[in-house]
Amino acid sequence: MKKFSVVVAGGGSTFTPGIVLMLLANQHRFPLRALKFYDNDGARQETIAEACKVILKEQAPDIEFSYTTDPKEAFTDVDFVMAHIRVGKYPMREKDEKIPLRHGVLGQETCGPGGIAYGMRSIGGVLELVDFMEKYSPNAWMLNYSNPAAIVAEATRRLRPNAKILNICDMPIGIESRMAQIAGLKDRKEMCTRYYGLNHFGWWTSIEDKNGNDLMPKIREHVAKFGYVPPAEDEATEASWNDTFVKAKDVCALDPHTLPNTYLKYYLFPDYVVKHSNPQHTRANEVMEHREKHVFGSCHAIIQAGKSSAGELEIDEHASYIVDLATAIAFNTQERMLLIVPNNGAINNFDPEAMVEIPCLVGKNGPEPLVVGNIPQFQKGLMSQQVAVEKLVVEAWEERSYLKLWQAITLSKTVPSASVAKAILDDLIEANKAYWPELK
Repeated sequence: MKKFSVVVAGGGSTFTPGIVLMLLANQHRFPLRALKFYDNDGARQETIAEACKVILKEQAPDIEFSYTTDPKEAFTDVDFVMAHIRVGKYPMREKDEKIPLRHGVLGQETCGPGGIAYGMRSIGGVLELVDFMEKYSPNAWMLNYSNPAAIVAEATRRLRPNAKILNICDMPIGIESRMAQIAGLKDRKEMCTRYYGLNHFGWWTSIEDKNGNDLMPKIREHVAKFGYVPPAEDEATEASWNDTFVKAKDVCALDPHTLPNTYLKYYLFPDYVVKHSNPQHTRANEVMEHREKHVFGSCHAIIQAGKSSAGELEIDEHASYIVDLATAIAFNTQERMLLIVPNNGAINNFDPEAMVEIPCLVGKNGPEPLVVGNIPQFQKGLMSQQVAVEKLVVEAWEERSYLKLWQAITLSKTVPSASVAKAILDDLIEANKAYWPELK
């Protein structure tokens, strides 16, 4: 079996150890000959990388491992780039969340003004990675799960139209795992689903088991009462995430024929989200206080002891989706997967240039989108508004346009007026001086 060379762009991320463990667990179907980390923050990356070096030495010493801040070294001789960068790291996420809340608007990582601010930082970073890949390994594929995926996907479609980049998100995978538990199945792969929408903005229209039995009635009945909280939670869920899974029952009520992505709560119930937010302590603070400390603490312990058992690092099951995608391309498996792709008529009555999230068959030439057909007016209206926001953000970045970014924030369903949008924008510009292009 052919072995592959992979670079993880965002080597200093707290998610990187979980990805390494996931890659190691899947060597039987996606074998590696080389694994590299790349990050522009060398000190942060070193801690993660040195711990991963111990793990690799124990479990797979034959895999050639290295880490670097030099793009030529990182991107030369690779088959896949797995990109999950966060430009500005968690301190900037904290500002994305807290600045809108000061103006009575929800603060969220990928939705509303916070997501727009993050998008304005991410576009340049992801395009830089695409350019490195095309310069040093032009035959490689980039599997990008850097957020906000919708804005990044629109930017790559518009500004790097020929790039071999696939934009993905594992949130539907997490929800489908919960659906499988609700339906009494062991694994989400025992289901066949139909889904359409935008990233963090979509609906399931069909869920069947492998025998063709319709699972939608049972799952919908449960979600309408309890949200996406399975009958027996198999692990402790953080309070903020639990609220999101429970709130799905209210989102579900708006359309009795589908099941919603949890992120729709931010667009359909923004007043509820603001009311239940703490402007002084947001999700970014939770992550920095818990996940950041836990992962880096475990990495330090592993490095000091020289053995992986000294730390508590867990395999990232969501990230198995990335291995599924890499395997589908590498071995032409034609696996059916949810990807963010140009619509091109898949949704018949929707903008053909919109980046939509729909099922695709994936092989060596990339994705082949499946036909969705016509969608209802309610979803079409919501999606049209959100696509316009995403397109305006990318135009604002490309043209350095203050006006277009103001329009984008004004158009977001999470923002009540143009005057509030302008006040938020002016605060975001001040906070992002080191990251955004200068707007005119």
